[in-house]
This record gives sequence, structure tokens and C-alpha cells, in this order.
Amino acid sequence: MIISRLQLKNWKNFRKVDVNLRDRVYLIGPNASGKSNFFDALRFLRDIAKTEGGGLQKAVKERGGIKKLRSLLARKDPEISISVELSESADTNPKWRYCLSFRSEGIGAQRVVISKESVEKFDDYGNLTSILFRPDSSDRHDRDQLTQTRLEQISANKEFREISDFFGNFTYLHLVPQLLKYADQLASYRLENDPFGQAFLERVARTTQKTRDSRLRKIESALKTCVPNMSQLRFVKDDINGTPHLEALYEHWRPDAGWQREDQFSDGTLRLLALMWSLLDGDSLLMLEEPELSLNVEIVRRIHPLIVQIQRQAKYRRQILITTHSQALLENKSIDPNEVIRLEPTADGTIALRVNEEDQKMINSGYSIAEIMLPKAKPKNINQFTLF
Repeated sequence: MIISRLQLKNWKNFRKVDVNLRDRVYLIGPNASGKSNFFDALRFLRDIAKTEGGGLQKAVKERGGIKKLRSLLARKDPEISISVELSESADTNPKWRYCLSFRSEGIGAQRVVISKESVEKFDDYGNLTSILFRPDSSDRHDRDQLTQTRLEQISANKEFREISDFFGNFTYLHLVPQLLKYADQLASYRLENDPFGQAFLERVARTTQKTRDSRLRKIESALKTCVPNMSQLRFVKDDINGTPHLEALYEHWRPDAGWQREDQFSDGTLRLLALMWSLLDGDSLLMLEEPELSLNVEIVRRIHPLIVQIQRQAKYRRQILITTHSQALLENKSIDPNEVIRLEPTADGTIALRVNEEDQKMINSGYSIAEIMLPKAKPKNINQFTLF
């Protein structure tokens, strides 16, 4: 499944957003326009649906409380809402709609309580059947129930567990190479869900040997073309403590003398390796933050074709959302304009914009997304940028 539609209300710097999503989505916009906050709305759903240590209260607490989630532009309506529609593909009718709204209780301890939770199922003709609507009579008799979603409760989500399982498998990656290189020294503190790749090698280790070896062969073949002198890539475990490692053999005047471990890899090699592994790993939503970082511009130009190739060959077509500032990534003319969402900050919150009719005409005449959309994504007063 994929998320075919996302609606946000009063979520961080989005006062109101309603966008349709494709199998691939490129999010562009100036710094602080809300690209990461857009992703965080989906990560929030994942954190609620997690079977181990998930839930609404924890998801809110981890983000600093409801005051840090609610848009500063909320004014008289303090309710935060996230609504998604799920489809088998971008070109088919929706299958499910899940909506969650919550707010501060307004009395006492100011608990976070649910003001609305609903699940609706679409039939083949687009007709809706309500599976869940809260608050219900049970909630009205016991207000404490409104501190938990049905989504997070195995005993209550049987009819729509497909949604919960889908949310719980979302993957977010913004690999910070230094966290991987110095993983041993930083092992005492790790963020839950590992958003910055600190436990990336443990993910590799948990994969079955047959699958792991197959993926590493594909990655090795790709890395040989863009990492100078690299000839082999292998997975090993430390003989003493069993710690997983990746090793690469670099061609050297002394045979077998050029093996290096991940702490000696360049930042770009680590990020590219993690990117390719993530594209091959799993079939649920994947969110990638600025995959172009630390990479040569020619490699960046090949990221979009790589994603398309992997999606076509995958047994289950995975939805991939990407934030980027890269002209090289977006200059590929095979990118569908409907795959691009431009976030624009305004006095009334960030808005999400698509390619307009005039832009579409220029794209049809041969211009790329980078030439048409990126100039609109720059800060308005960038020409005044100076220290003196």
C-alpha cells in the first residue's frame, strides 16, 4: 500500500495542508519551510502504531509535548489533525482512510486527549463504510480511554490492523556518517528507531545471510563504479565481541592488504551504501532526507533512475518520499511533475504547491523540474544574504 493523500491541520508550521502523493514524492522548499516536519507527521503515526513501546502519549512526549506540535497559527482552533488515505497504488481508488485529531484536555493536568479518531473503508465503487468513530459511548463513560488510540491497541484494532501494521513499518533515514564511524564510543546513548543510522550495521546483521549476501553483491557492483579502487564488499563479525562490520577491499600494490572497515570509509561511501541498502530493504514507506549530501554530483544525477529501477524490480512497489535541495537530482527529465511538492512559507503557515499550468507547459517544451521549480523554492530575500 501507499499513502495516496495526506491532510494536516495545525501540525507544526502547517496550518492546513491537503496533498495527494504518488509512488515517489520529491519535497522541495527553502530551509525551515517544513520538509522535515512533513515527514514527522508520518513518523508520528508510526510511533503511535509501534507494537513495542508505541502509543499516542509517548509519541507526543518524545516531541516535547503538544505545545511544540501545535502550529503557532492555530489561534481559536487548538486541535491537531492528521488524516491519511491508503491505496494499493497512486492510480487506484483509496482503500482506507484514517483520521486522528487530538488536543489538550483543558482541565487539570492538561492531558493529551483524542477529539476524533475514525477509520473508514472504501469499497470497489468508492463507497465508504465506517469501521470506527470516536468518541463513542464507551469513551463518554470513561474519559481515560481518550488518552489512547484504538490504533495502538491490539485488542481494539482487529478490523483495521492492516493500517496499524502499515504505519508501524515506516522507515526514516538521514544517515549521519560520524554516528556510524564512532558507534562504539556512542553506544551508551541511541535514539529510538535509529533515524540517523547509528545502528545501521545491526540492521544489516539481522537480515538473513542469503538476503544480506544478495543485497551486498548488488551494492558492491554499484559501488565499484563510483568509489575509486574498491573491488570487494563484505559483511563480517568481530572475532572477540561479535560486533558487525562492513569491510571493503581496495586495490593495493600488496595483495589482500587493502581491507578497510566502515570507520575508514568516506562519508559519501557510507551514505550511498546506506541509501542503496534502504532502497532494497522492506516494502513499506521510506522517507529519505537529502540523499545528495556528501555525494559527487554525477552520482546524485543517478539517484532518481536508481529508485525507479528498484521500484520496478521489487515484488511490492515501495513508496519513497525524498527531501532535496539538489539541482542535479531534479534535472532528470523523467521525473513526473506530479511527483514534486513545493513547500512555501507564508504569513498563514506553510502551504504545499504543485506544478501550475504555466510550469507544465514549460516542462512539456523540454525544461526540467530543476529549471522550473527550484528557482521558486529559494528564500525570497536571498539576494540580501551577507554578513556585512
